[in-house]
Amino acid sequence: MLEIGKNIICEGAQAALLDIDFGNYPYVTSSNSTIGGILTGTGLNHKYINEVYGVAKAYSSRDGEGPFLTEAEEEIGDRIRELGHEYGSITKRPRRCGWLDLNALKYAVQINGITALAINHLDVVGKLDKIKLCVAYQYDGKITTKYSSNPVYLSKCTPVYEEFEGKFDDVSEAGAREDLCEKAEKYIKRIEEVVGVPVKFIGVGTENENILWI
Repeated sequence: MLEIGKNIICEGAQAALLDIDFGNYPYVTSSNSTIGGILTGTGLNHKYINEVYGVAKAYSSRDGEGPFLTEAEEEIGDRIRELGHEYGSITKRPRRCGWLDLNALKYAVQINGITALAINHLDVVGKLDKIKLCVAYQYDGKITTKYSSNPVYLSKCTPVYEEFEGKFDDVSEAGAREDLCEKAEKYIKRIEEVVGVPVKFIGVGTENENILWI
């Protein structure tokens, strides 16, 4: 395909923090779910990689055990789970849900060389009255933005949040970035500011995901 000038899209599986080398060991999968897995899994070399899009939800979820600093209180976590249909596709086990951790997301951006983000389920957090973003940690009495995959380090951190207004207008009607309501735009812009890469796509819906190119 490459020899005749065609583009190839490779889709990764699992998530960055489940990577056997860069994830929250031992709460990981058995393979490389970061960018290196694309190379070893396809036989392509790094010269052929042009754009790397990272896919994240507008909130965080985790299936099973492992560090989850931004896990929401039970009532909010349950609300996010129901709105986002956060149940295992095979096991139907309820996932743990909470706020988006921008320190962890920035770590994923760095180790994968992500050039732009797709933020899914923006409409889910948009239904909440208030939304939180984790922008830093408190560690040993100091504020830090350092992320480490080491569960011992993470167990000594507490999240530092910024709060945003929820109750977005219907984001599924936004065909372009400028169509987002002011509250949704403020939330997306803050993600970009902290993480350091643009949000190029947003996704809404839980059954048939609708991707909006912005």
